[in-house]
Amino acid sequence: MRRFFSRFMLSIAALSSATPVYASDSSLVARLQASAPKLNGQVLQLALNALQCARAGGMPEVERLAVIDYSLPSSEPRLWVFDLNQARLLFHERVAHGKNSGDNFTTRFSNQPESRQTSLGLFRTADTYQGSNGYSLHMDGLEPGFNDKARERAIVMHGASYVNDGIIEKQGRLGRSWGCPAVRAGIARPMIDALKGGQLLFAYYPDQKWLSSSRYLHCPNRQIAAR
Repeated sequence: MRRFFSRFMLSIAALSSATPVYASDSSLVARLQASAPKLNGQVLQLALNALQCARAGGMPEVERLAVIDYSLPSSEPRLWVFDLNQARLLFHERVAHGKNSGDNFTTRFSNQPESRQTSLGLFRTADTYQGSNGYSLHMDGLEPGFNDKARERAIVMHGASYVNDGIIEKQGRLGRSWGCPAVRAGIARPMIDALKGGQLLFAYYPDQKWLSSSRYLHCPNRQIAAR
C-alpha cells in the first residue's frame, strides 16, 4: 500500500507540472473524456499535450490517437483508441506488456534491444505487414532514450492468442509479449487499420524519469523536429 501511495503521489506531482493542454482543445478534452469515462483524465490530458507538442513541431495532423495506461493491470482494459475528428471512442481493449516488465502489473520499462520490456512515450504508426504474429503494425518511437529503438527492437502492434479472458481466468493476468503492445486476435486487424499510416500512440506510466524529461510533455519553445 505504501508503495502504491508513493507512486500515486509522484504521478500527481509530475502530471501537475506538465505543459497544459491548449485552451482551444478544452472542448475536445471534455468530449473525449465523456466517451471514455474509465480513462484517467490526467492521463488523457498528457496524451493530448504530447499530441499538441508534436503538432507544434511540424508533424502532420492525425485523425486517431491511442492511449495506453500501463499503471493499470493487464487484466483490465487499458488501451483506448479515439477518432479525434469526431471526438469519439473507437476501441477500449486489453493490451499485453513485455514479459520482463512485470506480471499483471507493469513495473519495469526499457528502450534496450533484447530487454523484452515495454517502452513508454509517444509513438507514430507506420505501415502494416504480415509477420510471425500475423497482421502487424510498425511503430516509430519519437522519444530518444525512451522508445526510439522501437524499430530496432521490432516493437509493433499485433494480435496474440494470449490476450483473452480465458488466460486471465487461468493465471490472473494476460500472457506477455517481448515488449509489443499485443491485443486480442479478433480485434487486431480493425484496430491496426484504424491506427496505421502516421497516427499516434501514447504509452503512459507514472515513471519519474520519463515524466520529468519527456520533450513532448514539457514542450520546448523551440520547434521539435517531427519525424
